[in-house]
Amino acid sequence: MGRLSLSLIRHISATVLPVSRRCCLHQGVRSYRSSVEHRGGVRTAVSEHIQELSGPEQRLLDKLYEGLIGGQRASLAESITLVETLHPRKKELAQVLLQRVLAYRREQEGRNGGKPVAFRVGLSGPPGAGKSTFIEVVGKMLTGRGHKLAVLAVDPSSCTTGGSLMGDKTRMTELSRDMNAFIRPSPTSGTLGGVTRTTNEAIVLCEGAGYDVVLVETVGVGQSEFAVADMVDMFVLLIPPAGGDELQGIKRGIIERADLVVVTKSDGELLVPARRIQAEYTSALKLLRKRSKSWNPKVVRASSHSNEGIPEVWARMESYRDAMLASGELQGRRRAQHKVWMWSLIQESVLCHFQNHPSVRDALPHLEERVTKGLISPGLAADLLLKAFSSSSSSS
Repeated sequence: MGRLSLSLIRHISATVLPVSRRCCLHQGVRSYRSSVEHRGGVRTAVSEHIQELSGPEQRLLDKLYEGLIGGQRASLAESITLVETLHPRKKELAQVLLQRVLAYRREQEGRNGGKPVAFRVGLSGPPGAGKSTFIEVVGKMLTGRGHKLAVLAVDPSSCTTGGSLMGDKTRMTELSRDMNAFIRPSPTSGTLGGVTRTTNEAIVLCEGAGYDVVLVETVGVGQSEFAVADMVDMFVLLIPPAGGDELQGIKRGIIERADLVVVTKSDGELLVPARRIQAEYTSALKLLRKRSKSWNPKVVRASSHSNEGIPEVWARMESYRDAMLASGELQGRRRAQHKVWMWSLIQESVLCHFQNHPSVRDALPHLEERVTKGLISPGLAADLLLKAFSSSSSSS
């Protein structure tokens, strides 16, 4: 966490924050205090929120929850739309719904011996790696074996227009018609924090709706891969057997996060280069530090066109899941991810409060202009804004 975030948290924790509908702070303070003071935990926290709900709001949440755990796709879609909203009141309703779904999921895990009931897999790779085709082929195989599959495509929406860059639902035509599959883009709204909030919460809702395999796809052109790697059980890197310096074109950090590397399009004329890329990545992975005591990352080949290697890829994923569950690492990874999720939301909310603070809003245009003209350094401008924020907060 950077100096800006730490300073903001320090200043905010020392003052009483004004409740403002213009700020996107999560309204969870009362719930948190309630859950600390009483042993009722989540039930007490949720009940305090429910007391503030109107009749129509209560009926809406009941309808969504009952439909969700009943496996109704329409209720799942409507619930995800609710958690994606930026409307302050609807965000409060979404948190109440999420708490109920989390409690329901914990009951399921308790009946499952404390083990997760769903398997989360993140998929990433450069453009042209054939991610959507791969997901459709794997998805049809899984639904054919009796699994319920949810596909969440992290959609890097435009910061200016909100437009989508991915059209996975139109590309996965067969899978989108499968009643045991659910495909949904998870828009980022141009911010990395948006990836963490909306995608994490969409995963929870999909699991509550009974989907036992959740695939999270990223477009593979930015930092969203790292965010997604912190919210899944297994991170899979898909790479095409293209010419050129393949290893130079993939960020080292992404390779280090990969639990499995799949060389796609391994058929026909591309079979020989696919084998070469497989050998190169196998050698490269041996040089990286191991992230798990129970699993060594593997490199495999697969062809979505001929279906060759697809069952083997899923078998590798199952082997990973079984090994990580047996060692307890998967459960530990999920616990750590919840903490990462919490801090990312704190940073997002703190930054929003900072930007909406009157003293900062007044000083920001002038300081931005001076920074762009090179009259003052960005570091000095940041310090001046923090000083303006802290001075007015401490005096109020």
